[in-house]
Amino acid sequence: MKRRIPNPHASALGKLGGAARSKKLTPAQRTEIARKAGLARSQKLSPEERKRIAALGGKASAGIPKTKRKEQP
Repeated sequence: MKRRIPNPHASALGKLGGAARSKKLTPAQRTEIARKAGLARSQKLSPEERKRIAALGGKASAGIPKTKRKEQP
């Protein structure tokens, strides 16, 4: 079985399309898309893992890279 190698030109064009789409969306539309994506990701987690994350109560990374986070005491 041959492994397909992605076309770098097609990848570059796809990234441009995503940027153009995000400029056209309203903040409410972007929020809705992000909410749906988060729900889809959480569906893949086990119930125990969901409880662990919920117990953090919003104290997770909040979009800040791990290398730049300041740990709370």
